[in-house]
Amino acid sequence: MNLRSNYLIIDMAQETYKHEGILELESGENLQGFQLAYTTQGHLTTEKDNVVWVIHALTGDANVNDWWNGLVGEDKFYDPSKHFIVCANLLGSCYGSTSPLSENPATGKPFYYDFPNLTPRDLANSLDHLRKHLGISEINTLIGGSLGGQVALEWAYLLQKRLKNTIILASNAKTSPWTIGFNETQRMSIEADSTWGQNHPDAGKKGLEAARAIAMLSYRHPEDFALKQSDKDEKLDNFRISSYLRYQGQKLANRFNAFSYWVLSKAMDSHDIGRGRGGAKAALSQIPSKVLAIGVNKDLLFLKEESQFIAKHVQKGSYHEINSSYGHDAFLIEYGQLQYILQGFYLEGNS
Repeated sequence: MNLRSNYLIIDMAQETYKHEGILELESGENLQGFQLAYTTQGHLTTEKDNVVWVIHALTGDANVNDWWNGLVGEDKFYDPSKHFIVCANLLGSCYGSTSPLSENPATGKPFYYDFPNLTPRDLANSLDHLRKHLGISEINTLIGGSLGGQVALEWAYLLQKRLKNTIILASNAKTSPWTIGFNETQRMSIEADSTWGQNHPDAGKKGLEAARAIAMLSYRHPEDFALKQSDKDEKLDNFRISSYLRYQGQKLANRFNAFSYWVLSKAMDSHDIGRGRGGAKAALSQIPSKVLAIGVNKDLLFLKEESQFIAKHVQKGSYHEINSSYGHDAFLIEYGQLQYILQGFYLEGNS
């Protein structure tokens, strides 16, 4: 890091944080050390008061400019010329962080099916180790959507007054049976793959294709499919939506793996901010940061009422809504509405 004027200049580059100690997990299991891939970009003030920490969703990575380029980047809402932006690949994911394909120190071989169960609370704890490693005492804004929103909510509870602003997009305080059901059908697809059970990095790959196709049905709204995937010609087979879902499945399977998908979808299922804390309402009431919960009016996976519940029960909460036929995916697409909502949030007197 080079000191220049009143700023520490840090350029965006993927780095790796290695934690040598034991990470105790909610399940009672533990990891004998772990690593997290992360990126930083922008200028960290000497006061270190301009940190924006982004948490990705299920299959995201640390390169936030790639998957949220309408919100993060040069001349975007979160501009590295004004903010110090951090994004880490979640524990269990396959983009440089410790995952089921990593070496198990107990055996010297990949974990595969022996990788421990993770929860959003575990993921938040691992991120907090990275925060301390980076010497960040206070986070100005913590923002995440879907699984990333679950992790952000858990971390907001842990951070307490070390966090000023929490932004939760298309997420919830406790995973509903509806969402768990979608995730379970996806894991059943992976299990149905004849290669699942083999100790090989590509085990379950065809099952993952089917899992992604199922997931797409929950990420988008029927109106979006009707608009973009309807066939103009009369057909008996080879429908446009069929090709689209197969393509989406193959696309994900070529960049992700079934092991990480399994672990992170299980983590999503286990989310409950109120576990061991007297219930969700009691736990949310203990979060002192200013909280903005953003729902999507046509989200079929994380219902807008779940975002409203968060806003209602935190100490300083507000709720805003994205109107979009994209459904759940709208938080990754509707940049114009997001920027408008975020501008209003910061103008309310807490920058």
